[in-house]
Amino acid sequence: MAENLRREVARGKLTWAQAAEQAQNTRNVVMQLTRSRTTPIARAFAEQKKAEGRGLNALVGEKTVSLFGKHAVFAKLPPSQQNRVYAEIVASASRSQPTITRIMLRLSYVGRSVILVSLALSTYNVLTARNKSTAIKRELVTTTAGIGGSIATGALAGLTCGPGAPICVTIGAFVGGVLAAFGAGLIW
Repeated sequence: MAENLRREVARGKLTWAQAAEQAQNTRNVVMQLTRSRTTPIARAFAEQKKAEGRGLNALVGEKTVSLFGKHAVFAKLPPSQQNRVYAEIVASASRSQPTITRIMLRLSYVGRSVILVSLALSTYNVLTARNKSTAIKRELVTTTAGIGGSIATGALAGLTCGPGAPICVTIGAFVGGVLAAFGAGLIW
């Protein structure tokens, strides 16, 4: 996206200000789309870091200070330096935040590990059961209930505690998943 916007500016089809506005809008839309497709826990962590996408004015102020110092005023910059600020907004729209990427990667590994442990325990339960058909059904019911309970209570905790409450959502998801799985197991 950033490269396409740079080309459009070079061809004279867009100004740097228009390109920066498009980049900022696109990044915010992508951020919301990504958050809508993730788990309640990941969404809570993301919202804690940044509740909403930043507006163009905020980005202009931030990039002006980072490029020209804390006393720089965008409106007083010559057009060439203003365009440099806009170009930096376009470039930064295509970069992820390394810290967030690392955290999400680690959380992804933790999530996969929990799933693998759960599957290993289910497999063990089925292999050591006398009635394998009943054990398979029981494991499917408890696993499905655990996943459903985790998602539901994680989302509910997010609504209750407010956006950006990762600890609350994590605890809610864990407790809800455990209770739903144990409840389904008891009912079974």
